[in-house]
Amino acid sequence: MEEDLLNLLGRKDYVPADVPELLGALKLPAAKKRTLQKTLKQLERAGEVVRIKDARYVLPEEADLIPGRIQITRQGRGFLLPDAPGLGEIAIPASQTGIALHDDHVLVRRDVRPRGMRSKPDDPDTGSVVRVLARRRTRIVGTLRSSERFHYVVPDDSRMQKDIYVPPARDVGREAQSGDKVVVELGEWESRHTNPEGVIVEVLGPPTAEGVDMLAILRHYDLPLQFPPKVLQEVRRFGSEVGERDLAGRTDCRDHPVVTIDPEDAKDFDDAFSLERSGSKRWKLRVHIADVSHYVSPGSVLDVEARKRGNSTYLVDRVVPMLPEALSNELCSLKPRVDRLTKCVEFLINDDGKVVRSRCYPAVIHSRRRFSYEAAMEVMEGSPGDDIEEMLQQADRLAQKIRRRRFKDGSLELDFPESKIRLDDRGRVADIVRVEYDRSHQLIEEFMLLANEAVAGRLMKLKQPSIYRVHENPDPSRLKEYREEVLSHNVPCGNLEKTAEVQKLLRKLGELAIGPALKIGFLKSLMRARYAVEPLGHYGLAKDKYTHFTSPIRRYADLVVHRSLFEDRSGKKASLKETADHISATERNSADAERDSKSVKLYAYLQAQIKSGKPRRYEALVTDVRNFGIFIDVIDLGMGGLVPLSLLNDDFYEFDATRVRVHGRRTRRTIGLGDRLEVEVAKVDPLKKQVDFRLVPDPARKRGGKRRPADPKGNSRTSKSARKRPAAKGARKRRSPAANGNNKRNAKQSTPKGAEKQKSTPGTRAARKEASPSRKRRRRRSRSGSARNR
Repeated sequence: MEEDLLNLLGRKDYVPADVPELLGALKLPAAKKRTLQKTLKQLERAGEVVRIKDARYVLPEEADLIPGRIQITRQGRGFLLPDAPGLGEIAIPASQTGIALHDDHVLVRRDVRPRGMRSKPDDPDTGSVVRVLARRRTRIVGTLRSSERFHYVVPDDSRMQKDIYVPPARDVGREAQSGDKVVVELGEWESRHTNPEGVIVEVLGPPTAEGVDMLAILRHYDLPLQFPPKVLQEVRRFGSEVGERDLAGRTDCRDHPVVTIDPEDAKDFDDAFSLERSGSKRWKLRVHIADVSHYVSPGSVLDVEARKRGNSTYLVDRVVPMLPEALSNELCSLKPRVDRLTKCVEFLINDDGKVVRSRCYPAVIHSRRRFSYEAAMEVMEGSPGDDIEEMLQQADRLAQKIRRRRFKDGSLELDFPESKIRLDDRGRVADIVRVEYDRSHQLIEEFMLLANEAVAGRLMKLKQPSIYRVHENPDPSRLKEYREEVLSHNVPCGNLEKTAEVQKLLRKLGELAIGPALKIGFLKSLMRARYAVEPLGHYGLAKDKYTHFTSPIRRYADLVVHRSLFEDRSGKKASLKETADHISATERNSADAERDSKSVKLYAYLQAQIKSGKPRRYEALVTDVRNFGIFIDVIDLGMGGLVPLSLLNDDFYEFDATRVRVHGRRTRRTIGLGDRLEVEVAKVDPLKKQVDFRLVPDPARKRGGKRRPADPKGNSRTSKSARKRPAAKGARKRRSPAANGNNKRNAKQSTPKGAEKQKSTPGTRAARKEASPSRKRRRRRSRSGSARNR
């Protein structure tokens, strides 16, 4: 019925009809009315049909209505990621987001502009939310506040612009105190002009209590700590070892020199490989991937739970796995010196790194050795001690040839340095280390990319429905805007719609001081990678055929691809699309949770520095300059922040919008995009997820050094002799717009956000104005790094 209904609504001669008229048009008996209503309701909830005036139904596009996921910024603005492939993003002003929350599935009415001289082809599409189809989450984590007459909760997520009215907590295990972290079940909310209401369902405790910070993240992102008993019971039936019955129909690769390379602290080993000569000028590379599909059958309770989770989530202090540890860390993990089941992609590769042919088959392996990245790198740079180490060096040389060929074919190098936080026994930051993306990482990346591409090509050749990893081309208007920014810094830049010009620019940026900051700007202009049933290709990797195949222990997408390729049990295209949308959402959810788990630990770490009175000094990169402050990336912390102009008290600084920099009136010091600064933490606001830094005073300036002239190409430069000097007596101090208002919530105020300045009564409704201006927050839409995440 669903297919017939959609076909009817899609006909050119269709006129909007109600339920009785649809029954007649579909030639259905009256007894099918309830079934038709149920189908319409399901399609409406999915955004595939819409109900208009007089309860008549049409396809969304007929009424300029577009379903999709809404992403909301911390300033309240939104943008829609349409469900339909090929449609660009739609910008949604803050006043038009309605009652939608971040990542909700919504229906947006696109604004249709009159054609003529006033319209510009580069103007972005805009729209307004008309309906929330489904909430991404109905439970909100926040801080409980109390006034004389009522209680309200301030959400932790600053993207939610309204406080939530709540009655006193009851039957939740403990009494809720003002200032406690709580979980609220969101209730009715009919208008953005009123505050939503809810009920406290869990009291987490004081925010400073040990463990509450991470518990709040787990609750906010709905990350389960345990598996249901039925799931664990199903896993126990598999046992702990590979049996003879499991080997039927598999190629025996147990005599091959198979090894794994993973992070030092990893326990779930998805992939392994072996390499050997095949003739005088060819190599036989076997990429082995854990055969999770052998144990996880479609529709089983284990499969349902894995799909629900979508992927594993790697928080700073724990892993929330997609599969129970008996599978993820044991029976499926490709541990050394035990038999394990795999799906193998075998390549024949010539000495130039070109794939001659490939094939796929189920296998069994017995891994010889497990390497960490650090240990593998030592072997690559040293003298081989045995056959395994010699194979590793050969694999390194082959991987570098494959890598050079990939970049020659148009792949973009978008990798950025990453940092890893190590915690002590009390959950506090003990150390922050830089993760070096060296040749050991590149070896695994190249081999995994080959496997993903080969499997995608095989699926497309077979015309087998499946799920693909897609990264769509960036919006030309965004590239044009970015190009203008690059040219404003006197950096040569061609037509960025051509991949060769993008590669040329990225190479150039690698040679300039301003390069890293401009490279971040390029990342902002890219679309975010996602899952889809259509093989739309991968822009960043310059591949027409690409999917995710190499991490089925931690990604449900890879498990689906395994079934599509080997078992023809992936499901119908409609259900695959629903799965692709779902796991794209869980991936975004996990990425946000992982980022926030690092942030809360860093906030506590920096707050402790402020309390000690001895904050550490950090090197920072200027990534943007505004009339109220300087945005920076603090490299050793792996986080961004702001240096407010109000904290530059050595001079009066003026903003130059043309050159995107500030300069001091008296000292003539300039600070611009790409400059390196030495900073220390000045203020931390965990609620708003904002950190302010101040510049470290330079003793050289106090001795009266001279100002270094500006770069003739327009790039600002700062030397030791051109840094801060003490302000002259009586000199005016610069105050930014941010300094004129209060930059943090007042914990003592009795009126919730959104309420009018009247008497404290539960019926009061209105939006509370923030005194400080909103700050631009960066949003990366393309994930770079290891191929295991691409």
